Amino acid sequence: MRSIFFLCLLTGTVLGQPPVKRPIQPADILRLQTINDPQVSPDGAWIAYTLSSVDKEKDKRNTDLWMISWDGKQSVQLTNGPEGESSPRWSPDGRFLSFVATRNGDKDCQLWLLDRRGGEGKKVTELKGELEEYEWAPNGKTLALVIRDKDYSDSAKTKIRKPYVIDRYHFKEDTKGYLDRRAAHLYLFDVDTRKLDTLTSGTYDESSPVWSPDSKQIAFVSNRTADPDKNENTDLFVIDARPKATAKQLTTWAGYDRSPVWSPDGLQIAYLRSTAATPFIMYDQPVLALLSPNGGEPKLLSAALDRPVRNPRWSPDGKSIAVLVDDDRRTYVGAYDLATGQLSRLAGGDCAFADLEQNPKGGWATLMSKPQLPAEIYVVEKGETRRLTTIQDDFVAPLMLANVEGFTSRSKDGTQVSNMLFRPAHVPAGQKLPTILFIHGGPVGQDNFGFDLSRQLLAGGGFVVAGVNYRGSSGRGLAFCKAIYGDWGNKEVVDILGATDYLVANGIADPARLGIGGWSYGGILTNYTITTDQRFKAAASGAGSSLQITMYGSDQYVNQYENELGLPWKNTDKWLKVSFPFLKADRIKTPTLFMGGEKDFNVPIAGSEQMYQALRSLGVPTQLIVYPNQFHGLSVPSYQVDRFDRYLKWFDQYLKTSVAVLEPQKP
Repeated sequence: MRSIFFLCLLTGTVLGQPPVKRPIQPADILRLQTINDPQVSPDGAWIAYTLSSVDKEKDKRNTDLWMISWDGKQSVQLTNGPEGESSPRWSPDGRFLSFVATRNGDKDCQLWLLDRRGGEGKKVTELKGELEEYEWAPNGKTLALVIRDKDYSDSAKTKIRKPYVIDRYHFKEDTKGYLDRRAAHLYLFDVDTRKLDTLTSGTYDESSPVWSPDSKQIAFVSNRTADPDKNENTDLFVIDARPKATAKQLTTWAGYDRSPVWSPDGLQIAYLRSTAATPFIMYDQPVLALLSPNGGEPKLLSAALDRPVRNPRWSPDGKSIAVLVDDDRRTYVGAYDLATGQLSRLAGGDCAFADLEQNPKGGWATLMSKPQLPAEIYVVEKGETRRLTTIQDDFVAPLMLANVEGFTSRSKDGTQVSNMLFRPAHVPAGQKLPTILFIHGGPVGQDNFGFDLSRQLLAGGGFVVAGVNYRGSSGRGLAFCKAIYGDWGNKEVVDILGATDYLVANGIADPARLGIGGWSYGGILTNYTITTDQRFKAAASGAGSSLQITMYGSDQYVNQYENELGLPWKNTDKWLKVSFPFLKADRIKTPTLFMGGEKDFNVPIAGSEQMYQALRSLGVPTQLIVYPNQFHGLSVPSYQVDRFDRYLKWFDQYLKTSVAVLEPQKP
């Protein structure tokens, strides 16, 4: 008996130990769930949200609706259908949760209502067009819908599609394909009678409808210029919530005005405005603005901040406006006091906040991620940040994730650049390791202290991974962002090489085993860099391009090209200058893996095909991977896994990772 008792003690001790952890692997992509769109109930007691997970058998992601109590003690799954649901919104009385879904053989998305007291969701619309947005009126009687006119080009009883008839300046766009002239308009939907009334009509698109607190008016966004395709202008409008009403234009800024939000008393509208009043404003950052619903001159609250702000949300008492602020490698929650104009920080740190919703009783619901934790729902209230969901715990539990830190490098022209470093936790410390410079896209955007799946996966393969916030990135001010205007592949490459020099000089990177890669503008910069510097022993260029002159008319950026580079037949020298990776491809000695989506209209696969063909002709080791029926971002889970499997095999082959990998360690 004593022996049995002793054996039980030993067994219990072993079973009670924490499980052995392992490096993250590409297949872990299939385990990762994604939280989005948190919405606070009118009584402030619940937060509804969407949760996306992978259906391995169908090889796609499915999204369901959940809700969690404000105190975090209760969590309820609301839907569990195979079709997927999106855009949860509470009715003003809190009785219903509405959502968008395509169910029971419907070809178009419809609006559904779910009674919180229980039961199945009920379809409430029979729309013939594409439902793009919707918003409840505060009185709960009416919904504002944004519906794009139905496409009747395939109404004939034949499997052969009619030819695309194109007459627009901007005629193609990723995921949407070739663009016709169907417009998106505002409609009023009566919840009780199910009657649908037209609110706007014509050739222009409308978006972002928001109701005034008294349910009498709707503010919205539209581009009413002579040819909206030729600029990035949008303005704010208001319209009475009744059929045949006439919209009134509130703003006349030549740049963009967007994201309107009414104040609780209905006397002001907060919104975001561009800093530039030009037709093309990619290198820009939103400014928080304040305007009367009668129009007039706006008050710019964040102009002096020189940082991008987004997600403006009024406090319940109307005395402040909360925003997300993108600062150097971080995104924090701030609030502008309207009496003083001062910005206070509500929540921050080495993390990245990604959403913001007001609780009517005070406090904010938000999404936040950390370097070793994917996004979860948090509550910000009374100066504290409190985690609500624990969905990602199962994902990270078995993983030995990379240690993440920031570092600062200096480029050869003296520019200071802020970067991120991922050190694999499962390899011996104190060694010079094979290193991958993995470059972010955009170019406007930044690598930050949020969870970065791509770089964690590469670090899981035993590589040090660096993200470089080259000039053109956001978070460092407008001048830093605009520094690369019309001069691609120059200052960005200088900054990438400066970061590389830092890693080598500080004994972090093995100079004989350097790699580089990226997707989109990260792929484009990979091509620029390996043409400029031959020290990289392997590269992976995803969804990139090099012979930029051939992208004119092939991708969706014609407005940018004509404003930033000029017309190809007039500014040919500038076009050829930014096309140097292809025109000087004989300088490339780096074995390079090229990838892209077959149906990408953002950076078409032709950009990768051209570079692949050039290196193949030059005898440089290369390979081209084309993902069938994929757009700029890969959406099929098995393709997402395949991409990182190929990354790791390619870098393993050419960087010759010979460091001894430690056995998995107990936490």
